[in-house]
Order: sequence, then structure tokens, then C-alpha cells
Amino acid sequence: MQKIISYPISIVYYLLFLLWLVLFHPIQWVCYNLFGYNAHRWSVTILNWFLVRNTQILGTTYKFIGREKLPKNVPLIIVANHQSLYDIPAIIWFMRAWHPKFISKKELGKGIPSVSYNLRVGGSALIDRKDPKQALPEIKKVAELVNNNNYSVVIFPEGTRSRTGVPKTFSINGLKMLHKFAPDAYFAPVSISNSWKMQRYGQFPMGLGNRITFEVHEPLKISDYSFDEIFEKTENIIKNNIKQ
Repeated sequence: MQKIISYPISIVYYLLFLLWLVLFHPIQWVCYNLFGYNAHRWSVTILNWFLVRNTQILGTTYKFIGREKLPKNVPLIIVANHQSLYDIPAIIWFMRAWHPKFISKKELGKGIPSVSYNLRVGGSALIDRKDPKQALPEIKKVAELVNNNNYSVVIFPEGTRSRTGVPKTFSINGLKMLHKFAPDAYFAPVSISNSWKMQRYGQFPMGLGNRITFEVHEPLKISDYSFDEIFEKTENIIKNNIKQ
């Protein structure tokens, strides 16, 4: 029954979703080219407020726990499991104070209004997962940007999102580069639960009435751990706190 009800609601949802992306594309361009980084950042933040609120049409609610644990004015490496594309607007909005950048696949850098533009000019890394010679220098660049400016970078070390909520094995390479080239940063583990239910039927129709939880855990200072120690600790914390 929910799936049948979701068809007309999903049509309205997608029309508004596209509206916000198309509307904010020129706004981003103007902000970035005429007013600089901070104006562009706030245009992206406001866009993602609209995208988060747009999901309320589907009955979606969000619970973001633990942001008070995160230090201010220090670089952060936000490490999270990945369940759907709806993880991203919520992180941008609810963690806006930390200037989040993303490690993203290069295909997203073209063809998507607002999203592609932000990834290209906003400080994120666009990587080819099959080409380490291209990917690793891009990750190094964003690590140095984050370390030098006290920003944050978001990485989903599973690589591809879990469509069932069960986390996949974490990949080492991206985290190792961030660990090496952002030595002043903290790893900030985040467990995401129930986001996958937004797309339980695929891209269409959307899942209804989902309660999505983001739980931020105690940050881990890079200088206090070897890479192997902080990697294992981060992966275990995240996976042990995902609500199935």
C-alpha cells in the first residue's frame, strides 16, 4: 500500500527537487564569481536546507546526535557509512559550521545542476576510483586545504552506498591519504541509519515515513594514533552504532 501511495507523492517530490537544483545553479555561479568563497558556501548551505526540507513531503524526519562533541576551528575528517544520496544534503546542512567538502567520484562533476558546480568549485575532490594516479593527488589536495583552513572533508570509505543498510568493508587508501596530509585533523566518525529506506524501491517511487539518524561519535585526534589504530577504531565505532 505504501508503494502505491508513494507514486503521486514522489512525482511532486522530484519536481520540487529539480526546481531547487535548477534555481540555485545560477545563484551559486553569481555568489562564487562576484562575491567569493563565503557567499558561495552559504548559497550551497541554503540549497541543502531546501533539499532536506523537501524530503519532509515524503514524511522523512532527521535526528542528528552528537554535534556538540566536535571541536571548532580545527580540521575534521568526517568518516561515515553511506546508505543513500540523501546522506549528503543532511551532512551539508546540519554540519554547515565545519565547511564540509567531499571525496566524490568524478562523474558527478558534470551534468547535474548545482551539484556538479559545487563539487568543481567548492573545494571537494573529484576522483577516478579506477585510477590511483589521478585519485590520490586529488585527495592530497583536499586534505591540505582542510588542514590549512580548519575545514572538514567527508569521506564514505565503503565507496559505493549500501542499499540494505548493512555496511560494506571500508577501503583504506583515501583515509590513509587524508591521515597523512591533514596531520592536524581529527577523525570524526558518524553512523548513519535508515537513509537507505529512502530508496527501498529504487529511484522511483520513494520510501515514505523514514526516520533517519546521524550519530556523531567522539572525535579521534590523528596525532594520537597510528593509521592502523585510528582506522580500525573508526570503522568499528561507525559499524557498531548503525541501527538496523
